[in-house]
Amino acid sequence: MADRLDTLKDDYLSSLGSQRALSPHTLSAYRRDLDKLGAFLRRNGLQEWRSLDQMLLEEFVAHTSETLDLRSQQRLLSSLRGFYDWLARVGAAAFNPARGLKLKVRRRDLPRVLDVDSVQKLLDAPAPTDEPEKSLWVRDRAAMELFYSSGLRLAELSYARLPDLDMAAGHITVTGKGNKTRRLPVGRKAHAALAAWLELRAQWANEKSADWIFIGPKGGRFNERAIQLRLQFQAQRAGLPQHLHPHMLRHSFASHLLESSHDLRAVQELLGHADISTTQIYTHLDYQHLAEVYDKAHPRARKPK
Repeated sequence: MADRLDTLKDDYLSSLGSQRALSPHTLSAYRRDLDKLGAFLRRNGLQEWRSLDQMLLEEFVAHTSETLDLRSQQRLLSSLRGFYDWLARVGAAAFNPARGLKLKVRRRDLPRVLDVDSVQKLLDAPAPTDEPEKSLWVRDRAAMELFYSSGLRLAELSYARLPDLDMAAGHITVTGKGNKTRRLPVGRKAHAALAAWLELRAQWANEKSADWIFIGPKGGRFNERAIQLRLQFQAQRAGLPQHLHPHMLRHSFASHLLESSHDLRAVQELLGHADISTTQIYTHLDYQHLAEVYDKAHPRARKPK
């Protein structure tokens, strides 16, 4: 039987799911965060969310910091702030203890990207000759081409639907963070890879396939974890030295486009960033490349041998 901690937590998550249309992945992350806090309160003999004060919260954060990196701690604190704001609105908490707690600012690391040659090596790798890898390559290549062509997020690709793909016009409509939609161009190479995949998809599709663009051999949606594993496999098969994760293709899309166009606003729109400061991190990558060229080429910049 659910106690009051679980009841309020479930009510909050239900409200998030209906009002903000968050992805299942995001809701699962919120649930894990609140489950951790609920377990902490129970260990301390507390049965009400309102029992949490700032001192207890600091103890909880200190305890979780042993198993979470700083990025995850910041996400946890953000989850708790939203939850306690909701508790205050429904009269289940008198104040928000998470509002007064701040973690040290994390240094923003530059995203890791592939250079153009590495992207070409990955996407132009020869197809396997034997099944099932021959067919899996058709699907994986289409997914990778779309990642790099259109700058999709992982969840956007996994949940992309056939009605949102306009092959004739050469664009795809995706729903991103905050339930915002944007229309993105599909490049020539991605278009060809998708056309080949859609022919094969018809052979895999069944009652589990719905209208997902990308599915597995058994017909189910090509989920986020499966995409990650397949991209790692394809990177190893192509002989790339880097550990490839899906967002490296998104980052590479942004970096290469900005390096060629220098149009920050256009890249912001394509990536679906609400704040242009998020997009500006790619200008640092561009500068880093220019600085390397300068150091190698300028006669007064060369380091003595």
